[in-house]
Amino acid sequence: MSNPPSAMQSLITVMASLRHPETGCPWDRDQNFATIAPYTIEEAYEVQSAIESGDPAQLKDELGDLLFQVVYHSRLAEEKSWFTFDDVAQTITAKMISRHPHVFGNANARDSAAQTTAWEAQKSAERAARHETGILAGIAKTLPALQKAQKLTARAARTGFDWPNPQAVLDKLAEETTELREELESADPARLSDELGDMLFVLANLARKLGLNAESCLKSANEKFTRRFSHIEATLAATGRTAAQASLEDMESLWTQAKELGL
Repeated sequence: MSNPPSAMQSLITVMASLRHPETGCPWDRDQNFATIAPYTIEEAYEVQSAIESGDPAQLKDELGDLLFQVVYHSRLAEEKSWFTFDDVAQTITAKMISRHPHVFGNANARDSAAQTTAWEAQKSAERAARHETGILAGIAKTLPALQKAQKLTARAARTGFDWPNPQAVLDKLAEETTELREELESADPARLSDELGDMLFVLANLARKLGLNAESCLKSANEKFTRRFSHIEATLAATGRTAAQASLEDMESLWTQAKELGL
């Protein structure tokens, strides 16, 4: 009597059935790498959201959705005779073993900082082996812009191309702010976009110099704004008004109240 298939093999079989050219799901048969990619990104964000919620059941569910995305792309590749899911798993297993010689080999034990340095050195060697030249090679083109800006400046900083301290970055931010003010009179969208982009890039650089994650900082600011504006709406609703019916002075007063309440 044969052993029952593993949970992983069952998932791979389900995926193959969904893509079957005759009996599969019409929607799944129509998909390709490009059409599935947005779902892959979305599922990764949903995993992050589940982690922040602290709900194990939700996290389990979202991790399954993300795993399905890996299986989906692997199936698309298998149909093109590129590689299989097993190849993907074997490749990442070999990569992790190679990048952790202090665990799987004879290298000396490392603390977290030393491991980060060694990890980056190995990734650099792997990029060189793929003939990816330049310190900025290998950074994904599709990263969120703020996150990519921080990665770009971190890479460049390894060569010594960096501000000496956060204050120097703030000075640069003041310079860029002045340039944007000067462009306000021009009302030229292209020039305004260019100057505003420079400001955002400097802010991402400042986050790195402060040891912060720019994306997380902005996310926290978004959540804070949501809480405070929701307070404005709720307080106005209690008096039978909407935000559109209130004056700017009223809303600013309620905003200050929200801050004082610690929202």
